[in-house]
Amino acid sequence: MNNRQLFLSHLAQTTDFPLLIEIEKAEGVYMYGANGEKYIDLISGIGVSNVGHRHPKILAAIQEQLDKYLHLMVYGEYVQSPQAQLAKALTDTLPSSLNNVYLVNSGSEAVEGALKLAKRYTNRREIISCVNAYHGSSHGALSIGGNEIFKRAYRPLLPGIRNIEFGSIAELSHINTQTAAIILETVQGEAGIRVAESAYFQALRKKCDETGTLLILDEIQAGFGRTGKFWAFEHYGIVPDILVCAKGMGGGMPIGAFISNQAVMAVFKNNPLLGHITTFGGHPVSAAASLATIKVILEERLIEGVDKKAELFKSLLIHPRIKGIRNKGLMMAVEFDSFDALKPIIDHAIANGVITDWFLFCDDAMRIAPPLTISNDQIKEACDIILHAIDQA
Repeated sequence: MNNRQLFLSHLAQTTDFPLLIEIEKAEGVYMYGANGEKYIDLISGIGVSNVGHRHPKILAAIQEQLDKYLHLMVYGEYVQSPQAQLAKALTDTLPSSLNNVYLVNSGSEAVEGALKLAKRYTNRREIISCVNAYHGSSHGALSIGGNEIFKRAYRPLLPGIRNIEFGSIAELSHINTQTAAIILETVQGEAGIRVAESAYFQALRKKCDETGTLLILDEIQAGFGRTGKFWAFEHYGIVPDILVCAKGMGGGMPIGAFISNQAVMAVFKNNPLLGHITTFGGHPVSAAASLATIKVILEERLIEGVDKKAELFKSLLIHPRIKGIRNKGLMMAVEFDSFDALKPIIDHAIANGVITDWFLFCDDAMRIAPPLTISNDQIKEACDIILHAIDQA
């Protein structure tokens, strides 16, 4: 059996129509198929490859750690240099109140930990999230998701969840002294790149302070330079109580984290002891890759080019069938009339060498979130292919 047959026979499937693109190698912004195909990756593995595929400094960090040790012990017992150095590097990018890091394996796990932390610290049970939010697919993360289509088959889910409209200051009145936390994406991703005003975030921070509610910001997609700041909340002049991250954090390796104040995080130490546990969280190889990723983003000054690259995309993607482009940095949604109009365009783009897709809760918009390392010439090449795909469709 070839790999395609093995994939279909023995790997669990999540749709009846997987892309079935077989990749043999990836480098920078490119992925290469089994038969010599070459693709520009305009979605970065859904927001993961912020520094490109197989960045040489990430590979070097991984190899260096491979020569030392792999898994040693469950999280939080042994002093492991990759974990400690990564935690320090992360907190160095953040305001002083976000000084304590809990490392996990993924964004969904980070959300689960953040929810537990908020409930334990506040001794409250209500969680507020937003309509069309996506925070992951595990049971708790799904519970706070904002789209019923994905939830209804798995009910009953966590109780005490309320969804409010993202960006609506009036809806913040639902936050009260019974609310443990409100969790929201700083930029809504799967809703199709929805951006709120600074006044909304200021009002949100004020309401949380008034009610003793913890503010959890999910930057699983928006973090690590994606929006033109290292953290998206920097655009809005506020600081969350808990920050959730993953995806672009690992340079292609699986890792996530939730980050808070040391005093808040301390509630996991007792009543009960070991209040949150993970075996592989902060795996030393992933932690080494993540530390190298932070260094690459900062030392190569990748964030400085984000806004100009986004503007270049917007200046080139002009076509009568394009209804508009929403973005925050290189988180971009190119809007079309409908999914029926968009899907053939995506198919033609892939066939011509550009990987893109749509959003879970916004299927009339094309996702563009390339590696931050993409060059102007590569942007122009990708846009030419997309425009040609529009004409073909």
